Amino acid sequence: MSLRRKTGTDGSVKERKGLKRKFKAYAGLAFGLILIAGLFAGCGKKDTADADVDLSIFAAKSLNGVMDEICAAYTRAHPNVNFRNNYDSSGTLMAQIKEGAKCNIFFSAGVTQMDELQNGYDGGSVVDGTRVDLLNNQVCLVTYKNSGTAVTGFADISKAKNMALADGTVPVGQYTRAALVNSKMVEGDASKPQAISDSDISKALEGLEINSCANVGAVASAVAEGANEIGTVYYSDTFGYENQLDIIEKLPNSLTGDVIYPIAALKGDSTTSDELEAAKEFIAYLQTDEAMSVFEKYHFSVNA
Repeated sequence: MSLRRKTGTDGSVKERKGLKRKFKAYAGLAFGLILIAGLFAGCGKKDTADADVDLSIFAAKSLNGVMDEICAAYTRAHPNVNFRNNYDSSGTLMAQIKEGAKCNIFFSAGVTQMDELQNGYDGGSVVDGTRVDLLNNQVCLVTYKNSGTAVTGFADISKAKNMALADGTVPVGQYTRAALVNSKMVEGDASKPQAISDSDISKALEGLEINSCANVGAVASAVAEGANEIGTVYYSDTFGYENQLDIIEKLPNSLTGDVIYPIAALKGDSTTSDELEAAKEFIAYLQTDEAMSVFEKYHFSVNA
């Protein structure tokens, strides 16, 4: 009887089967880990609210300082939001918007300009439900420090040698013209102040020299620098000029009408859903106590 020597074949087969089982187990585990990692990665992705977005804000020149401060604070809390702010007179900004300039938020110093956009314009519209009459302001007659002016109030501005006055397309210029008409100092229609020219005002006020300014910031600078003896600005525009300007009189709303600042989101053909959502969220933030405290620091009042 011959003996067959073991070759190990049976053991090798068993070993290979064991390795296959281990490989399948490891492969299943690896697949599971990849799947879980994918799920967690999906949870960590930015949603629409967190996507990087640029917001273009067109705001009245009188809002320059306060909006810069508020936007900087908002960006620190929402680093995905980048602001592109454009400051000028509300009339100029409205014209730019109607000419096709991209704007996500319009913050006007007058209701007239917002009303005109809300009535419709080519290529865009005010987003329904986003308009808020957010702030109030007050028109002030100012002079530069130690000017020695003989003017003691709005009623005797003709005693000045010259006056810085925003033009008829600028809200503060319109409020001033309405006050002149309501005070019986100048003839005209207080509901159409833009129709009252600088020459009309000069003739009615004994030849008072008028320096026509493109926006309220230009008026404040002209008076603060002593280039003009007096001028009309908003109370908020005296913030930061405490050492350069003296307030002669705060004009009552019975003369100027209510000085209201409306804000609204705008949309056009190129407005994205992310931009629109971010604009709505920012407008909501401007109505919080945190934002309102900054507005009040700059001498605005909340339109309750």
